[in-house]
Amino acid sequence: MEITVEQIEGARFSIQARNHVISCDQPEDNGGKDMGMTPPELLLASLGSCAAYYAAEYLRVRKLAESGVSVSVTAEKLKGPARLGNFQIHVSSPVQLSPEQREAMVRSVEHCVVKATLANPPQIEVLLDVSDKSPSAV
Repeated sequence: MEITVEQIEGARFSIQARNHVISCDQPEDNGGKDMGMTPPELLLASLGSCAAYYAAEYLRVRKLAESGVSVSVTAEKLKGPARLGNFQIHVSSPVQLSPEQREAMVRSVEHCVVKATLANPPQIEVLLDVSDKSPSAV
């Protein structure tokens, strides 16, 4: 999997995955123009949409519902280092579920790839390429 991010201007970026493009920005009080979600909001969106997919698939496969799942995700901003923590995924089912079905749906959402990634921190390496377009030293 791969995405590319290109700066549009200031704090606004274009993010591309396959043939899909989204915009990322900062609020005005943080130097942006508020023309897209912030990176932390995109992280919550990724987690929420992944959880929603697994919840919807649980219902679809069991022929309980074809649509109507909704998910919200909350997290707290933590310091030392700055990060998000204490995530909560709130799943709303469009149909009533028995206690057994509720437990099974939660287990299904637990398989979300994004949740599993956050729960088992991956190794992350930062590599720097310096553009030939940089001004030459005088």
